[in-house]
Amino acid sequence: MKQILTLLLVLFLSISGISQTNTPRISQKFEQVGTLFPTPNEFRTASGAPGSKYWQQRADYNIEVELNDDKQEIYGSESITYKNNSPESLNYLWFQLDQNHWEKHADHYQTYWGKMGESMDIKELQKGLAPQDSLGYQLKKVESKGKALKYTVNKTMMRVDLPQPLKSGSEITIQIDWQNKINDRIKIGGRSGYEYFPEDKNYLYCIAQFYPRLAAYTDYQGWQNKQFLGDAEFALTFGDYSVKITVPADHVLGATGELQNAKSVLEKQALDNFQKAQKSYDKPVIIVSQKEAEEKEKNKSASKKTWHFKAENVRDFAFATSRKFIWDGMMVDVNGKKVLAMSLYPKEGNPLWEKYSTHTVAHTLKSYSRMTFDYPYPVAYSVHSDNIGMEYPMICFNWGRPDKDGSYSARVKNNMVSVIIHEVGHNFFPMIVNNDERQWAWMDEGLNSFLEYIAEQEFERNFPSRRGPAFTAAPYMKSPKENQEAIMTNPEQISQLGNNTYTKVAAALNILRETVLGRELFDYAFKEYSRRWMFKSPTPADFFRTMEDASGTDLDWFWKAWFYGTEYVDISLESVKHFRLDGKNPQVELPAKKKAKEERLGISDIRNKVNIKQTYVDAHPELKDFYSTYDEFNVADKDINNYTEFMKNLDPELKDMYDKKLNFYELKFKNLGGVVTPLIILFTFNDGSKEEIRIPVEIWRRNESECYKIFAFDKEVKQVQMDPYLETADADESNNVFPKSIPAYRFDLTQMKPPKLSPNPMRDSQMK
Repeated sequence: MKQILTLLLVLFLSISGISQTNTPRISQKFEQVGTLFPTPNEFRTASGAPGSKYWQQRADYNIEVELNDDKQEIYGSESITYKNNSPESLNYLWFQLDQNHWEKHADHYQTYWGKMGESMDIKELQKGLAPQDSLGYQLKKVESKGKALKYTVNKTMMRVDLPQPLKSGSEITIQIDWQNKINDRIKIGGRSGYEYFPEDKNYLYCIAQFYPRLAAYTDYQGWQNKQFLGDAEFALTFGDYSVKITVPADHVLGATGELQNAKSVLEKQALDNFQKAQKSYDKPVIIVSQKEAEEKEKNKSASKKTWHFKAENVRDFAFATSRKFIWDGMMVDVNGKKVLAMSLYPKEGNPLWEKYSTHTVAHTLKSYSRMTFDYPYPVAYSVHSDNIGMEYPMICFNWGRPDKDGSYSARVKNNMVSVIIHEVGHNFFPMIVNNDERQWAWMDEGLNSFLEYIAEQEFERNFPSRRGPAFTAAPYMKSPKENQEAIMTNPEQISQLGNNTYTKVAAALNILRETVLGRELFDYAFKEYSRRWMFKSPTPADFFRTMEDASGTDLDWFWKAWFYGTEYVDISLESVKHFRLDGKNPQVELPAKKKAKEERLGISDIRNKVNIKQTYVDAHPELKDFYSTYDEFNVADKDINNYTEFMKNLDPELKDMYDKKLNFYELKFKNLGGVVTPLIILFTFNDGSKEEIRIPVEIWRRNESECYKIFAFDKEVKQVQMDPYLETADADESNNVFPKSIPAYRFDLTQMKPPKLSPNPMRDSQMK
């Protein structure tokens, strides 16, 4: 056994030409993250789980609002009970006034980049211009127990000074009255606002961030009072909500939570249909039909109704209302828990929305629950408005509108399904796993985009997902460094938020699931993270540590490369060398060497055979000696006898190696992109058969710029392909195959249009 190991070691060193002593350490990609992660403590453990003294604040809301459909305004009054569960006393509370980012002089406008061009889209122009009317909050009252409280508004934040410190374990109730105008979310944008339909002169409202909300106060940073500039979303506190919303009597309204007074706000037919929907598990039931909605569009009601919703343990509240709404719903069984999935949409959304929306909601709840935890809330709404998708607890606003004749492209349909999955999926991240979106957008957008990809593929075979597969991140990752930021960057500072926070994170997690850990280990660890942090507020380190803790795998190299860095994956298969063990049999080896020599003649030797008719020695035979006729490749009896004796005395294991006549292949890999990655290698043999071999990432641990690997087969290799299934986000596929292949492309041949004549004022003047 010792002989064969010695032989293989000598073979390895001779083939590779490297040794342990001269291998350089170029960087520290496999070192532990160290100070990149915060120090574990009694609130957050080294395993990534909440600590024994983990705490979080609580804010319960009683809200009454009225929506003015004539003026597009909201009038509101809220009573907030805030409990201080932190170990510190608080002298003041911070509130979010996100609606203030629509103020004339808000930082949202002041810092918005804008460049003029010869031709500009009016929506793009309006985004950078302050509105004529202020759309921010008009605060009417801020008090506690009937006494006014001193407050200071700092742009999109408000500090309320308390009459005395709020001690640990104590609570305070604050009343706030306000009003504000609603923004046109189609013209000037926004996550919330109205859409106006000039054909029937009606409005559709998707309302959120409409009330002053408590900012998050946490163990890891204290108050999260970072200003709202438009991109970074929200950091909020869990609580119970009781909300009464007054709207025109002919409106249909959906909101966070369960409807408490269905009998008083619904007509008899709608109430009957609403109850039928709660018993239907196969298909949606139409609660308010398109015909009914169209009739209300023409005959607007002058009276009002108040809808009452309650929601337990949510971090926010939103609602949607319009007389244009068609309403359908069906029940979903999530591992025994009954959930009412519903959709609200105007006629402009049909036939797409009636056919797909609620079914997509139902599918999303089941798919996400399987990957994380069972959906805990009683309802889930999908609401249609023609703008960006946006999410809130139990309700989300989604786009995807067919043409006016009802037809639609595959792209519109698939994008609609994608956005509904994505926004409904946000119920899990961050509405339940309550990360700080204003600081780490990737913790909800990226994780959610990853789960969206899984749900899309489970929704329809070969669904054209835009994000998720590893290769979708490669173009962004190999783009110029000045166009990139690390995933861990604050979202307000990211130049390509979609590519960075959605695409790259989804690809990273897919690589972690499919290639680094495997589905079984990844799914277990991801579910553990989700369950640990349900209704709690994790940080990135909690996610990273839990994934390592529950999978039993050191992933520090992965977090550093993918989340803290901007390098990319580009592993080049530099060379493939074929070796055979010298079998020592002169009757085999000598003819083979002779043939190889004859096949490698240089151009001069080839031409000299023809052009040199006679050499000097040919002309003088007396100069010939023993070597003139000696054939180094001639097999002599002595050579055969030596071979026979050699084989007779071989160790059995060593003899077995000679008998197998294996083909040895030395592969050299170069790390051109900087990110170390596992190697997935597909060998294709001359007989057409294939063999896949997976090499762990640790092959790079001693040299992060290049590595070598030896393989042995009883068959000859025809082709070697690296990353054959596009699973590592390798940026350059052309250096992944050996021998190199010639890619084939198609092109269009079109007749060139004749050049246009340049303007000629003289000719034009003469023509007049």
